[in-house]
Amino acid sequence: MISKIFTQNTILIFLASFLLVSCGDVSAGQSIDDILASEHRTEKYIERDKFRHPKETLLFFGVTPDKKVVEITPGMGWYAEILAPYLHDKGQYYYASYDLSVVKNPYFVKIENAFKDIIKQKPEVFQKLNWVHFDPNSPNFAPDGPVDMVLTFRNVHNWAKAGSAEAMFLGFAQALKSGGTLGVVEHRAKPGTPLEKQIKSGYMTEEYVVSLAESAGFRLDATSEINANPQDTADHPGGVWNLLPNLRGVSEADKDAMLKVGESDRMTLRFIKE
Repeated sequence: MISKIFTQNTILIFLASFLLVSCGDVSAGQSIDDILASEHRTEKYIERDKFRHPKETLLFFGVTPDKKVVEITPGMGWYAEILAPYLHDKGQYYYASYDLSVVKNPYFVKIENAFKDIIKQKPEVFQKLNWVHFDPNSPNFAPDGPVDMVLTFRNVHNWAKAGSAEAMFLGFAQALKSGGTLGVVEHRAKPGTPLEKQIKSGYMTEEYVVSLAESAGFRLDATSEINANPQDTADHPGGVWNLLPNLRGVSEADKDAMLKVGESDRMTLRFIKE
């Protein structure tokens, strides 16, 4: 329903953004293109570009090289490999991950150690990375002062499951300057899906995500279908994890069908802090 309401507005805003990038700030688009083609990128990450549309997504959110940008729980650095060099000279990239003394989960310890190894392997890419650790129940994402943008990719379902979603969105608002941008990409459930089923499947409704943001003081500025996938029915037995890149629990007989679907259908939402 929200997508239908904002479709016309989104098209107009996207066209305006495209014209701005094409005519007034060509370097932004070209710089992203250069980074996407750079040798520093992980090969298996490049394979996901066709599903995740990084250039189009970042331009839609309004990321420019001079911004201070916090990425929330970037994991193994899929977007970090793009954002860190993009913001290296004029901006600032913040890699925000869990405080492991609060969130005592072996998986997150594994992720943190693995990303530290990646940093050591590619110091020229991540030499100016600012690593922030946060408590998800009372997060402080910008201890050095307000930032221009907060971005999160495919994470809301995790916070909903943990019961920290409301606190996280309040933390986003606290981190941002007035008029700052929150960009959200998330697996998209069918409208009206009960919250319990959303959490179990990993697919969230747009209504749920928008309500979280609005309760934290954000205004929905625009939506985009950049990361939509009409091939995804969003009703897989094992939830979103049946799809790429996980294919978790998928039998050999069903793998071809899942590969044809690709990655999940996703909402792409841009919010403004009021």
